Amino acid sequence: MMEVLILEIEDPGCFWVTVKGCGPYVVNEIEYKNLNAEMNQFYDKSCRDADEIKPLTLEEGQICVVFSKELKCWCRAVIKSIMSCTDHYLTECFLVDYAKYISVKSNDIRVAVEAFMQIPYRAKQCGLYRTKPVTLHINFCENTAKIVPAKRWDFAATRYFQSLLKATTQIKAQLCAIEGDKFDVLLYVTIKNEKVCVNDDLVSKNFAHFEEGKENTEYPANDQESQTSLNVESPLPLKIVNPALAFSPVVFQEKVSKNLETGHAVSSSFLFKKGLHSHQMSSTSLNGGTESIVKAMPGLPFEENTAIPVHTDRLLQFLNSDPLKTHFNKDDQQFQNFQNVSAEGNFVFLSNKIEPSSILETAPLFDDLKKELTQKKFLGPNFTESYCWPPIARGCDVLAISHQGNDPLLYIPPILTFLQSESCYKSLPNRSGPLALIVCPGWRKAQLVFELLKTYSRCSRPLHPMLIIVGQNKEEARNVKIHRGCEVIVTTPYSLLRLLEHHSLLFLRLCHLIFDEIEVLFSEASEQIFTILDYYRKTIIIEERLYSPHQVVAVGTCWNKHITHLLKEFMNDPYIVITAMEEASIYGNVQQVVQLCLNSERIAVLLRILDFTSNSVEKMLIFTNTINEAEMVHQALRSNSIFSLKIHKESEFNFEYVLEHWTKKYSSGTHVVLVLTDDCMQSLGITDATCVIHFSFPSSPRIFGQRLHNMSDNFHNVIEKGSFVDQEYTKARSVLLLTENNACHAPGVLRYLKHAEAEIPPELHDFTARVLEAEEEKKLARPLCTYLKTLGICKNRRECPDRHHINVQTDRPRNMPDKITPTPGCVTIVPLHIVNATNYFGRIVDKQKDQYAILAEEMNEYFKKPSNNVSVEKVEKLAWYGLYEETFFHRVQVVEISPKEEKKLFFNVTIKYIDEGRMSQVESHRLLQLPARFQSLPPQAVEFIVCSVKPIDNEIEWNPRVTSHIYHKIKGKPHEAKMVLTLGNTVWVDPMVRVTRLSNLKTSVNEYNVRSEILSMGLGTDNPEHIKQLQKLCRHMKVLAHEENLETFIKEETVSPQNVSNLQNIQENSTESCSSSKMTLENHPYDGAPEVKEAEDSTLHQRKCFYPEIKWFQNEETVTAKVKIASIADYKCEFSKEKVVFSACSGDKFYLADLELHQHILAEKSACVIKDKEAIIVLTKEKRQSWCKLLKNKNPRVSFDFEHWEDFEDKGPFPVGIKKLHCTTVVTEELMDSSEDSGTESDD
Repeated sequence: MMEVLILEIEDPGCFWVTVKGCGPYVVNEIEYKNLNAEMNQFYDKSCRDADEIKPLTLEEGQICVVFSKELKCWCRAVIKSIMSCTDHYLTECFLVDYAKYISVKSNDIRVAVEAFMQIPYRAKQCGLYRTKPVTLHINFCENTAKIVPAKRWDFAATRYFQSLLKATTQIKAQLCAIEGDKFDVLLYVTIKNEKVCVNDDLVSKNFAHFEEGKENTEYPANDQESQTSLNVESPLPLKIVNPALAFSPVVFQEKVSKNLETGHAVSSSFLFKKGLHSHQMSSTSLNGGTESIVKAMPGLPFEENTAIPVHTDRLLQFLNSDPLKTHFNKDDQQFQNFQNVSAEGNFVFLSNKIEPSSILETAPLFDDLKKELTQKKFLGPNFTESYCWPPIARGCDVLAISHQGNDPLLYIPPILTFLQSESCYKSLPNRSGPLALIVCPGWRKAQLVFELLKTYSRCSRPLHPMLIIVGQNKEEARNVKIHRGCEVIVTTPYSLLRLLEHHSLLFLRLCHLIFDEIEVLFSEASEQIFTILDYYRKTIIIEERLYSPHQVVAVGTCWNKHITHLLKEFMNDPYIVITAMEEASIYGNVQQVVQLCLNSERIAVLLRILDFTSNSVEKMLIFTNTINEAEMVHQALRSNSIFSLKIHKESEFNFEYVLEHWTKKYSSGTHVVLVLTDDCMQSLGITDATCVIHFSFPSSPRIFGQRLHNMSDNFHNVIEKGSFVDQEYTKARSVLLLTENNACHAPGVLRYLKHAEAEIPPELHDFTARVLEAEEEKKLARPLCTYLKTLGICKNRRECPDRHHINVQTDRPRNMPDKITPTPGCVTIVPLHIVNATNYFGRIVDKQKDQYAILAEEMNEYFKKPSNNVSVEKVEKLAWYGLYEETFFHRVQVVEISPKEEKKLFFNVTIKYIDEGRMSQVESHRLLQLPARFQSLPPQAVEFIVCSVKPIDNEIEWNPRVTSHIYHKIKGKPHEAKMVLTLGNTVWVDPMVRVTRLSNLKTSVNEYNVRSEILSMGLGTDNPEHIKQLQKLCRHMKVLAHEENLETFIKEETVSPQNVSNLQNIQENSTESCSSSKMTLENHPYDGAPEVKEAEDSTLHQRKCFYPEIKWFQNEETVTAKVKIASIADYKCEFSKEKVVFSACSGDKFYLADLELHQHILAEKSACVIKDKEAIIVLTKEKRQSWCKLLKNKNPRVSFDFEHWEDFEDKGPFPVGIKKLHCTTVVTEELMDSSEDSGTESDD
């Protein structure tokens, strides 16, 4: 299920959406913006030679590029119709990224360049799945009226559909079927915190009816949000061969295999079960580029099944991160039927046999809970839940690892069911105390679990659940009161241990211990978890608890090394349910091997990998992605006298032959090798392979897991007695070939190897580092990561969409007026918008002359006159307006206008209060025209972050209790703060103190220190590494400490020791100034002073910046600049069209050269290398011509290389006369520069 944004609506059967958010196959909005910028640049420049990029012919359906006057940019389009006029042709074009129709003259159409057609179309045409229009049919003869199906949608139905989408705060869609280019979806909207299925709602309001399906198909339920319509039968799941090409233009798609992937394999052993009706796929392709996908109905002959044509010229994929599949299998006695199937795949690893409960009606839950789930539109348990619910409801110990392992509904319904059996707890001590304890990894997840418990426990006997989050204050833990009758507590590991110190007797009745997201708990708090488990074990072993229930349940998304100890020491005959096969292989101790090689060397590497020295029977599978690769590998093995079998979709006659040879009983020392493609492994049903070689990189993690499933019979069971898991030798082995073509997957492979505790090739670390660095470079336009700013560290850099490096252009201090220079570093700030306990937006106040206060007074006087309150006729994005709110006029900027809203007379726009920093939505008619004189003052909003404090217990988000307390304490009040660091529009402050001035006594009193206030609540702790981590990022950038001065970056001027001394004097003077004023910051107790002092020293040290000596020379195509720095230890060079920024470290010195070039260069073809510890910058000229000078503005540290002049003259391709003339010009200019300017300091 994906979150979508509606672009255009025709009716419920035809509307266009774009997918929001991030995912493996979801194109980020930034990429579309970059595409538009590149197209505009290309086609604007090409206007002079328009004839060269005009199409020779025009026809309907042709892909092209046109200019939209409304959008003011070049857009990708498809020609829908062509109309002949007197002197030209007029075409109607559909803009595929904006879902708009425009009319364009044929002369204004341009050829679609292939480079601009690589990413998918932004607009996707959708319709409501099986939801068809109705109309009122009146029979005058019989004097009756009834609702009957209609061909067109009624206007009232369309208007109601539009109103639903307008009122929603979130829209999600689930792909169900595909008809041509249109995607039939189940649409869910969230209105007033309530999720509504639009398909059901239209039917219930008699605006539509559900069309009966021709198949009894099945539907995925990959998480709790995937609750399908109660009226719709489940659609046929699909998966495409290459999902990365989804929605790409047809003419540019590569030729792909027409076979859709298949789903399940024949069950192999007691460890694996398979669910879902099998599907048959015809091997005969129909004319017109279509295939028949046929579903085998139980009890019917193959020929009687219904066929669904699917176009193969488009890749049918709805940008799902884990696409659905078409399944191909033969019926057998081990087949089990499931009404709902998890999108992660239908393979399950079981330690004990479990009969799954796949239908809600037969699930082991009490009746009232089933009714409650039905009312919440929960349509049956998904695949993982169908295996987890039965053992949990029986009170057994359970470990569940699934891609949906973070869903609390894996355990809440069966736990609530067991708690209904009051008779089971009669032997417990007759006292108060909880029966069940749910331990969550953080307060936010605990809050979610608690809300679900409250929702679903309403239909049960009174359980009185409680959420307990305790801080570090001992008094708080001591004063916690457990409600009488409370039988379920939700908490976190650290909170629980603090509670146990004072309330250990309250848990004598504890029977059920549940761990949510067990892998996170073990990675963040393993010591605390085992302490809790030890306490629980001591509680249940007493004689009085002999006949009472005792159950441990752990659910998660991936395996963790500590889980083995949990299973062996703290669980009794546990039921292990693993539906993620790649995690099952780690549990089964499969040896993971990664071999790095060039794509051209894979065959040679494969031959070295094949080991035939073992005395045991070896069964090897070599997986390829294409038929050609399978044939190539098979031929290579034959050429090297290695007997092998092969199978792919074009060799199906070999199916029985291959199975016969594979399933034979072989003697010791025999080796069987089978080369196959992914689309054959389910039909073969192999589970006894001893080695899997991934000759071709798997197309998805699911395919990788399914490949590993072929070795499932050889997985070790860690809880089985006599297991060989502790031995070095592992029977099952997986070998992955990683080539340069799969570079983007290197970080994921490295993470998986670390996760599996496998041996990691040293070169993989270097390879991954380069890939990650390239990925970070793509994020330069993104804002600096919020967690990096507020905590000094981002725990999930891989998934985080924001930037984690300093950008010299973006992170220059801005919105920092000169008003703070009288008292450097010590300023008065007013927080106006509180984001969380340490992050605020507000203003820096000038004590002498507050320009904003003057502006605000003038604005109020101006807008008091009714004649000046002029509403804006046309709202423009990024424009400034006035807004009246709560007796005050604000300056606001429009940041977003929804396309669907813009057509209306009154519509909502997203605005930013540029002097406060907060965002809001207002009606467009409330915006007032803002005179130019009120726009002269820059935006006053500055982001403030309180340093050196973070949430307790390894949390990354502040508890709402802290945020609420700080909000009420500081909002709108002036505070005195010391500025520690500035990047962009963000200022780090510490301390931040509320100072009250006592005018009668002519003195000041420190009311509170914000940082100390947070620490006093017990929900925050010291974070001494905060500023240190940020300053490490700033080593290539001139970042200034505000206790010294707020001046801009040094570009072409060095800081001498004398200047450094002056800066120190400024710092001392500022300290004296603060001391002599009424603001007595230094008298306030402050724990973080040593850390800030160190940060100040570090920042001051960075001020010793030198401009290096640079010598340059050129030829016709390039300019070469030698940077004269001895022993460069670290460097960075950033190229743009008009500028080069070079920075480097040598010893204790920092060098920075900001070169504004005289002519333009090709940034992507320029480079910087280190040769003999000297930097050489090679700039590729945009135009092949000689440069008379290097820089736009002269610099005495940059000069022409006279020594290289002679070499250039001898070897250059120019005639001697031209060469001498050019060089003479350069020499003359350089000599003039050096004679006019001398005295810039250097590092000498």
